[in-house]
Amino acid sequence: MDITADTPLDELATTHAELRRAWQARKPDHAQRRADLLRLREAFRARVDSMDAAIRADFGHRSQHENLLSEAMIVLAELDHALKHLRRWMRPRRAAVGWRFWPASARIVPEPVGVVGILSPWNYPVNLALVPLMSAIAAGNHVYLKPSEHTPRTSRWLRDLLSEVFPADRVAVALGGPEIGAAFASLPFDHLLFTGSTAVGRKVMAAAAPNLTPVTLELGGKAPAVVCPDYPLDRAAARIATGKWFNAGQTCIGVDYVLVDEARRDAFVEAMQRELRARYGDLEGSRDYTRIINDGQYARLRGYVDDARAHGARVIEPVTPQSDDATRARLASERLFPPTLVLEPPADSEVMRNEIFGPILPVLSYRTLDDAVARIRSLDRPLALYPFSDDERSVEKIVSATLAGGVTVNDTLLHFGAHDLPFGGIGPSGIGAIHGRTGFDTFSKLLPVFRQRRLAGSDLLKPPYRGFVDRMVRLLAR
Repeated sequence: MDITADTPLDELATTHAELRRAWQARKPDHAQRRADLLRLREAFRARVDSMDAAIRADFGHRSQHENLLSEAMIVLAELDHALKHLRRWMRPRRAAVGWRFWPASARIVPEPVGVVGILSPWNYPVNLALVPLMSAIAAGNHVYLKPSEHTPRTSRWLRDLLSEVFPADRVAVALGGPEIGAAFASLPFDHLLFTGSTAVGRKVMAAAAPNLTPVTLELGGKAPAVVCPDYPLDRAAARIATGKWFNAGQTCIGVDYVLVDEARRDAFVEAMQRELRARYGDLEGSRDYTRIINDGQYARLRGYVDDARAHGARVIEPVTPQSDDATRARLASERLFPPTLVLEPPADSEVMRNEIFGPILPVLSYRTLDDAVARIRSLDRPLALYPFSDDERSVEKIVSATLAGGVTVNDTLLHFGAHDLPFGGIGPSGIGAIHGRTGFDTFSKLLPVFRQRRLAGSDLLKPPYRGFVDRMVRLLAR
């Protein structure tokens, strides 16, 4: 199987035009949307094993259970949610017009926008492709998907899956590298969604601007966890470990650094080391620890650790295999990057200036909760925020004094899977939101329709503004 073949550049515009032509000829109704989603669900379920194999091959190794949780479970749950609520989402929504416009009425009608472009990433290559795709299909659009070149086997798997489920003029898939991605983002879509880094998100937004294409950007940032003095350290360490080392930290809403009250910082570090040893043993034999996606990302992360040491930070690798140089070199060639704790890195170190997107966790201490909040506010608004406290006042103080894309209290990651919670960032961590009804609305034009009655007071609002008309205007303006 040739996993490297790119879509020819000159095919992109042709395919986009065919998707638009077919959509204009027959906009999908409820029956078609539901049938499409049902076929997608059936085909996806039948291919979970081959999906798992493709992802693990692209990563070199990724935990099968993490694939089932983050890819299969999320996709199937989102499909079920859309199928259950699709008819209700499609219904016109009543809207009040106020007494000044009586006896008129109004409603909001969700209408499909046309052809939706989706640029999906490598870290969760199926979930982050299919979840927005199904939202766009539910909203009645046609879709052009460009998955990541860094997971070529999975991208080919997506293309094969979708080509079986959908006609080529309803859903198409483009394969290729940055050149294809840049040309894809420049197509005149009716909506464009990109998931990835903030740096690339800026380029996507610039490429979409000449066409005035509406964009949804799902980006990232430095998601903090704040452990308050009242919260049990063992429980905090366990839940933060899940949010940090799931997929070896290659998660946009993964914990990027943790703030712990000064008196308990060392105890937290000990608790975290115990947690990591219990999960991964000596690491080398663990089937549950995912590899870094490619050599470039591995080198970037290694550079972050070297830079932290150069800045005087203490670096701890609790589960690094105790083996000879040859074994360590082999593990590096497999891109096995051990869970790494970095204690008190300075603000100008690489791990604090950049989103880490890997298995390195800075641990920072704070004297007061105000100090912790100030530290969070000194950085860009993150995609996620994780306060840990059983004191509602402390949680409210953290949440109200900061602003993030989403919040999970006393746990990590889980708000992503709640269908009725919109998922999206703010500013450098993203623009717009998806999931559930929010995703349906994102890929719809919520069309306002104002309906006037046969007899209406507005018939009187015309010059000359004298007598009764004058009094009526003055009443309306009160």
